[in-house]
Amino acid sequence: MKRILFYLLSIIPLLGSASAAHAAELVMFEAPRCAWCEAWTKEIGPIYPKTEEAARAPLRRVDLTQKPLPADIKTKEPVRMTPTFVLVDDGGEEIGRITGYAGDEMFWWQLDNLMEALED
Repeated sequence: MKRILFYLLSIIPLLGSASAAHAAELVMFEAPRCAWCEAWTKEIGPIYPKTEEAARAPLRRVDLTQKPLPADIKTKEPVRMTPTFVLVDDGGEEIGRITGYAGDEMFWWQLDNLMEALED
């Protein structure tokens, strides 16, 4: 019993810091059979979770064809094409977005620009 209590008490601080560490989220709006979504998934998908960007803004995938869309994401304007990557703050408010996927170099450059907004 003491061992379980010790374990529980030792992970409580970690739970609090984990939620604080994710003050943002990168939401990928995608659709079935979207060739550009598939390209992103193949080229960036395996890498993204291992990056500094993912540590600051974990990826959340949302199927744009499924209605209703999540109520906790508040975009500045409707998402009309896929893929669209929306960076949201911890309240679900849009900070900025990347519309489309023009290859890995362009994605990382655009994402870097978005991530700068988190520092402000």
